[in-house]
Amino acid sequence: MTRPAAGTERLRSMTEPTTMERQGAAGLTAVLDGHERPDAADLVIETRGLSKRYGGGIVAVDDLTLQVRRGEVYGFLGPNGAGKTTTLRMLVGLVRPTAGSARVLGQPAGSTEGLARVGAMIENPAFYPFLTGRGNLDVMARHAGVSLERVEVVLAQVGLSGRADDRFSHYSMGMKQRLGLAAALLKDPDVLILDEPTSGLDPEGIAEMRDLMRELGRGHRTVLLSSHIMGEVEQICDRIGIIRQGRLVAQGTLDELRGRPELRVRGTPIARARSLVEALPYVEGLQARDGTLVLATDPGRAAEINRRLVLGGVEVLELTPVHATLEEVYFELAHAGHAGHAGHAEHVAGAVSHG
Repeated sequence: MTRPAAGTERLRSMTEPTTMERQGAAGLTAVLDGHERPDAADLVIETRGLSKRYGGGIVAVDDLTLQVRRGEVYGFLGPNGAGKTTTLRMLVGLVRPTAGSARVLGQPAGSTEGLARVGAMIENPAFYPFLTGRGNLDVMARHAGVSLERVEVVLAQVGLSGRADDRFSHYSMGMKQRLGLAAALLKDPDVLILDEPTSGLDPEGIAEMRDLMRELGRGHRTVLLSSHIMGEVEQICDRIGIIRQGRLVAQGTLDELRGRPELRVRGTPIARARSLVEALPYVEGLQARDGTLVLATDPGRAAEINRRLVLGGVEVLELTPVHATLEEVYFELAHAGHAGHAGHAEHVAGAVSHG
């Protein structure tokens, strides 16, 4: 009893025809992989077929269908140049899409009504270099009609109160990123859109920014975070969308993307171990890898499997649950894309995600 490698099987499940693929784009409004679509009231960001093309045949974003739910931290993961920043710029109205639609908080992307409840830090934050951190935020608060008392709140929130009276030109990269985040928080927004917020930071600054983003993502606020750093997304985000060459190739929780866990068995004699586990009705698949057996079964059966092996004369040396990492999933998807097997964004998103 053998089966393909876990990654291969997961990718096959993503590329087999789904109801949504057969129905086309219309399926996006109804069913995703057999599950009902989230209630519209729970979706704070939604795009349908969103595309951006430039002259010379350059495609920055291609038929992107994205769903971000209220109160979650959503990680938008992809390499540099994948289309992440262009997507975020369309969501806040800085770039007009070539095709498709986008809504934020129930309003057309970039509309005054929607932007009133959105805070964003896209690309490198730009401020007046001759003003202090507090002075820059005062200018922005007046322009946005926000009380100056709010400036002190956000300075404390991002840990800049002690350096608020230093000129922006004297700030380190980490302090500039923090001030950009403070500016995004001025309106106490319902949705926070952050583009590579740890870019250019040293390891200590990255750790501090991650802690801050976790804090900001608690409660009812929704955070959309773009990044090319897998560890960052894995540690912070509730759900993840993977974008490659402008297309969404997967979307779901970390557990959904990684697939079901397996059990790795190492014992001697290995042939006897294989014969015994193949006979177990709850072992759905088996693969031999480097002198071990990897079983497709519930890890909760580990004690039962161990007992069966020992009673069958096998010396069990290892019995360990194994789970694909986000990095493994990411590179499997990238490899599939290079090989020409990646499905359409809505097709794959439907196969991986519940919406």
